[in-house]
Amino acid sequence: MFKKILIANRGEIACRVMRTAKRMGIATVAVYSDADAKAPHVKMADEAVHIGPAPAAESYLFAEKIIAACKETGAEAVHPGYGFLSERASFVEALDKAGITFIGPPAPAIAAMGDKIESKKLAKEAGVNVVPGYLGEIADTDEAVKIAGEIGYPVMMKASAGGGGKGMRLAYSEKDVREGFEATKREGLSSFGDDRVFIEKFIEEPRHIEIQVLGDKHGNIVYLGERECSIQRRHQKVIEEAPSPFVSPEMRKKMGEQAVALARAVDYHSAGTVELIVSGKDKTGDGFYFLEMNTRLQVEHPVTEEITGVDLVEQMIRVAYGEKLPFGQEDVKLDGWAIEARVYAEDPYRGFLPSTGRLTTYNPPEEQRGEDGVVRVDDGVAEGGEVSMFYDPMIAKLITHGESREQAIDLAVEALDAFQIEGLADNVDFLSALMQHERFRSGKLTTGFIAEEYPEGFEGAPASEELMRDLVALTALIAMTEETRMALIDGQLGDPVFPSPYQTVILEKKEYPVSIVPEEGATMISVGDGDPMEVIADYAPGQRLLVADVENRRRIVQVDRTARGYRLTTRGASHSARMLPRHVAQLSHHMIEKVAPDLSRFLMAPMPGLLTQLKVSEGDTVEVGQPLAVVEAMKMENILRAEKSGTVKTIPASEGESLMVDQVIMEFE
Repeated sequence: MFKKILIANRGEIACRVMRTAKRMGIATVAVYSDADAKAPHVKMADEAVHIGPAPAAESYLFAEKIIAACKETGAEAVHPGYGFLSERASFVEALDKAGITFIGPPAPAIAAMGDKIESKKLAKEAGVNVVPGYLGEIADTDEAVKIAGEIGYPVMMKASAGGGGKGMRLAYSEKDVREGFEATKREGLSSFGDDRVFIEKFIEEPRHIEIQVLGDKHGNIVYLGERECSIQRRHQKVIEEAPSPFVSPEMRKKMGEQAVALARAVDYHSAGTVELIVSGKDKTGDGFYFLEMNTRLQVEHPVTEEITGVDLVEQMIRVAYGEKLPFGQEDVKLDGWAIEARVYAEDPYRGFLPSTGRLTTYNPPEEQRGEDGVVRVDDGVAEGGEVSMFYDPMIAKLITHGESREQAIDLAVEALDAFQIEGLADNVDFLSALMQHERFRSGKLTTGFIAEEYPEGFEGAPASEELMRDLVALTALIAMTEETRMALIDGQLGDPVFPSPYQTVILEKKEYPVSIVPEEGATMISVGDGDPMEVIADYAPGQRLLVADVENRRRIVQVDRTARGYRLTTRGASHSARMLPRHVAQLSHHMIEKVAPDLSRFLMAPMPGLLTQLKVSEGDTVEVGQPLAVVEAMKMENILRAEKSGTVKTIPASEGESLMVDQVIMEFE
């Protein structure tokens, strides 16, 4: 076996590969940019080599520096993780010339599958179902409009070398094609160095299903079941699960055999994924079509590992060394259900705008593996670390596994309640809301789920009446505990004055009379005219995470002090709460609410990013929906549009300027 390998990546995937390598007794080498000098993957490795400035093009994408690091440290092989150089055939060829093993598929297979146009032709030849579309090179926008009309709307425009949700535009009309074709070309060029675009039919009620394949260098190839990745936002996967609630055993067999046939057609070895789009309207089991083959380890590979018991990273390493797969297709069994939720640095309450900054608090939920299920966290960040504008905004991946889909989901929701992240925005509330959603729990998924269920954006998960009553009781417990401590803190004011057991809790501006009676080992709290509820919690003043039992209902709540009370976060939403003596609560009705300033006459940067284009000039008249500016953030172009008609008064920002969040780009009359 290899004695030492280099991981040509960063973040959670670098740490993930290192964990398996260390278990196998293999020494590891990390590479890092200026931005990652103190990153967890650098500390975890046995050795680390600096490879350049923060921009990926000058560090993680610089193949010569990776090869030089191998030679410097004596690394015999390179695991690329995902992204960066993982699907670049020229990198594999350069490693071969240097006598270094690539832990992944052969260069010809990467080249064949990396070109989305050529890969579809190969898939068709291998007997794989393909989506109707135009696979040739498209010269310009006019030709794109003509082709789209012939295929029939809606159509999807995709960068030929694209991936990860970048370089994709959905068009419902000629207007959409004319507006989006050039943007798709630009994204393809900036992200992948290739501006070719192809167009294909958009499948209605689409579900995104993918088949995990694994092959060795001796001609053995198996498929390890499927994953469902239909919960997406802007074509970026948010939640993945294995198996799919839609796929039947017969359908799984058809998909798997076609995926293996495609892998065999390009002499594939190592781990790879054949992505399929499936029509939710199809009842025959044949309504699936080839999208692309990812010739690398997928972000969502842990859900397959949990239901099959196969460590995919270990098998990739063993295959690269020349070993045969230790099992055949008949040995692959699917056990239980696994869910993965991607925790990102983005703000779901502000249109999912990316967030950058320092993690002032980072406490993931405790991992577990036993009879009650699995809770696994794959991450590559640490408290005090920074989520940089230069790389993907992923913070962590939460993976849960249970005997049933319902158990896996419930484990995930509870684990998300315990995720403590501060210093930047995160999408934990949104992930929790998704997994509590009735439609998600029923398995009625499509790739349009998020757009369909949250057309006006996300405002937090709705809370049941039972949850609100429990939060009222917990607010009373927290406030009574803290006020009692203040009464006893040092005795300097004479005899302590304890708070009355009769109080009013104000939760989200609604008042609830409460009665509080402490007892041995518990507290009895009545809310309104309801019966006393037994609340068991070991709460200390200032505690941030409260784990409580309310009438045998387990509640995990994050508690943050505010100027006038508390912010309680649980089950996908935050709730403002405070407790007041009943007579003070009555007087609070007379307090005047502060009115927020009107900022509608400004166009402000919704995120940190680069102002790449200004679409208007000072003095121009604009209409609702008109493009005003383009801001690039996290390698994605974001078009900022006019929210109302008006005249541009001033434009203090200029093209090429790096913007801070809420920086004024232009002002209207």
